[in-house]
Amino acid sequence: QVQLVESGGGLVQPGDSLRLSCAASGRTSFIYVMGWFRQAPGKEREFVASSLWNGGTNYADSVRGRFTVSRDNTKSTMFLQMNSLKPDDTGVYYCASSEATSTNYVNWGQGTQVTVSS
Repeated sequence: QVQLVESGGGLVQPGDSLRLSCAASGRTSFIYVMGWFRQAPGKEREFVASSLWNGGTNYADSVRGRFTVSRDNTKSTMFLQMNSLKPDDTGVYYCASSEATSTNYVNWGQGTQVTVSS
């Protein structure tokens, strides 16, 4: 089993930057893909970015060029560097992971709140 804990959320102004972290524990060697999702108030959860097994990354069109996803040397911690934040970026950000060679996200963190407001 893999446990995921997000941190780094907060209240910032438009144009500011924020760095989120996702710490994985448990059987982290089984992690295949790690991804970030977010859910705005009254909205459905949406994909933000992912760190793939082969070192590649994926980004939603809404964040491409502003957000950067990465992992540390242990591959058990994922980061999301968020620059040029917009009010539309507001929401609860969730970390998720797949296991083995599956691309289905089966492990989820509890989320960290990001609020972008002037």
